[in-house]
Amino acid sequence: MQNHESVLAVDLGRSRCRVALWDGATRRTAEGAGAPGLASPGGAGAALAAILAVARPLLGGACVAAVSAGAAGALSAPAAAAALAAQLCAALPARRAVVGSDAAAAHAGALGGGPGVVLSVGTGAVALALGLDGTHRRVDGAGPWLGDEGGGAWLGLRGLRAALRASEGRGPPTRLQDAATARFGPLSSLAARLASDADPARLAASFAPDVAGTASDGDAVAAALLHRAVLALAATMRAAAAGLPRPVPAAVVGGLAAVLGPMLQAALAVDGFTFGATPGDALDGAHLLLRPDTPWATGLAHASAAPTAALDIPASKTTGPAEAVIPSDECPDPFVIASRTCGV
Repeated sequence: MQNHESVLAVDLGRSRCRVALWDGATRRTAEGAGAPGLASPGGAGAALAAILAVARPLLGGACVAAVSAGAAGALSAPAAAAALAAQLCAALPARRAVVGSDAAAAHAGALGGGPGVVLSVGTGAVALALGLDGTHRRVDGAGPWLGDEGGGAWLGLRGLRAALRASEGRGPPTRLQDAATARFGPLSSLAARLASDADPARLAASFAPDVAGTASDGDAVAAALLHRAVLALAATMRAAAAGLPRPVPAAVVGGLAAVLGPMLQAALAVDGFTFGATPGDALDGAHLLLRPDTPWATGLAHASAAPTAALDIPASKTTGPAEAVIPSDECPDPFVIASRTCGV
């Protein structure tokens, strides 16, 4: 049975994939494994597989009016984001698809589409700022080799290094050694395991909660690493907020928000940041990506359906999507891709 009024929202990170299906006033959700990121080799294909694994059981064979995905790596790889949008239209199927950054979707959800700074900290770390005039700025999110400072992979890797140094007598003793052994097995094989993993950043990030837990138990080495992570993330948020009038609405979201959020709030209190209850999450933000009045739209690829179906989505400033629309035998309408009309 077709349902052209339903909307599927996706929050795709490196660690997990969450989807929500809006069908009228009803919202149903599901969750599964994430994907390495759109900027990774084969990123669009891996992202598609992760989304379909979670979305198809929720859809039960029905097509949707639109799918909107916030996906890790979309800001760095707009071509892959556009490819993913086209693939989602064909595979679900959907009449329209929008793909933007997972951090952008998180911003829209956390601040209701309004101005301010949102830090997304999970496997990676990126801050997005939106000004009152609609201008926007991204800080960090440069990936595990060049950036993501203070994020899960950054913190987890430094915790593993400290554990390895302690095990070899090159560094101070730390309970991180026991925590790493409990999670990964003998530390002598840790380097090979990281090198052979399909997503070493995600594997390293899995140790970040252990670092935080060991720090809370009073381990000085782990506590020092956690403090360095907070300093790095606070610097990222300050840089993102440069030029914004004070006070700055702010939020910390992502897999490590519960651990790092309170410390960041304390660190940034003197800098004019105000943290309040977030009106929604990244799935709500991904839903808002479908609004045509987004101030984040410049610089990313777009294509639009013809005719454009009216979707019942609350008006809001949201985030910048890469969009593509293609026809589907199950959702028979003509669509425009770039300037070409495709019939069915």
